[in-house]
Amino acid sequence: MKDEASPAGSQPLGPSELRDPLIRHELKRASVWFAMGLAILAIIFLAQPLLLIFGGIVFAAILDGGTRLLGRVLPIARGWRLLIVALAALAFLAGTVWLAGVQLAAQAATLRDIIADQISRLLEIGATYGLGVRSIEPQQLMQQALSSLGRLTSAVSTALGGLTNLVMIVVIGLFIAAEPNLYERGIAWMLPSETRERFYRTSDRVGSTLRRLMAGRLLGMAVEGIGTWVLLTVGGVPMAALLGLLTGLLAFLPNIGAIISGVLIVLVGFSAGFQTGIWAIAVYAIVQVVDGYLIVPYVARKTVDLAPALVLGAQLIFGALFGLLGLALADPLVAMLKAALEQKSVDDHEEAEGPEGPNEPAAAI
Repeated sequence: MKDEASPAGSQPLGPSELRDPLIRHELKRASVWFAMGLAILAIIFLAQPLLLIFGGIVFAAILDGGTRLLGRVLPIARGWRLLIVALAALAFLAGTVWLAGVQLAAQAATLRDIIADQISRLLEIGATYGLGVRSIEPQQLMQQALSSLGRLTSAVSTALGGLTNLVMIVVIGLFIAAEPNLYERGIAWMLPSETRERFYRTSDRVGSTLRRLMAGRLLGMAVEGIGTWVLLTVGGVPMAALLGLLTGLLAFLPNIGAIISGVLIVLVGFSAGFQTGIWAIAVYAIVQVVDGYLIVPYVARKTVDLAPALVLGAQLIFGALFGLLGLALADPLVAMLKAALEQKSVDDHEEAEGPEGPNEPAAAI
């Protein structure tokens, strides 16, 4: 007798059936890995816009910090205080661009010639000691040094590109600083409801850290820039205003900025004579000691204590990957990540303790 065909409902699920729990589980795992791959590709191809957005967040933190600080002495509505701080920040940026691009253009050309001449002298000294550097041309050496930084300067390869990036950062920062709670609530809305309280606590801690870090950074820039300008002027070092401006701007880049500004100050100082060069070295040492032993420790106590090697490593990595913009934003990004991880550790510890103290293992029965 021929067996009758079994009904479809009694057949086992095939490998293409989505109702199979194993198939659904494997599809979920595959979708997670696929989403991670897409996220990595998005970060690679969208690195420049993401850095501009993060730069806008940093600028918004500066504006918000200034608004809060102004509220201690000027009890008016937040909108008016933000307007005053924003106008002051825009005036400073416009004045810096005008001073560097118009008034000091001739001095910048002279600075380039001085650096080339000083490099020539150093090469001649090296040749006298048999270092075999007589055949090296200063201009070639400068071009090679600049070409080695090609990837570091890819983000702002032209003045127009740098100005465009600056405008985008300023606009994004103004929008975020105007209504920070709106964007915070928008991000929290996309998160699961049980994690929103954690997000708000982390956001508050990260925002406070970033505001204090930027306040300390601006303080250090002002001290280094003005101090260098005044002391170099007293010592008769040429182009004191240009060197002070460059020192103040480069102070935004910890470690690397101090090295670059120090080399420029010493080269220009020795171009005016041996005594002037010694004075330039003394000025650089005084400014760096004040910044390194007074301002930086104070900022670290008030914000987050970042190891210098960690900051330098992050600058090298972000500079090589994302250009000059990544180099400038490496320090705030590392500070934000550390603040977020510290808050996560605090939340995990509190949840582990629970409302009635730390959880104890149940007694054996």
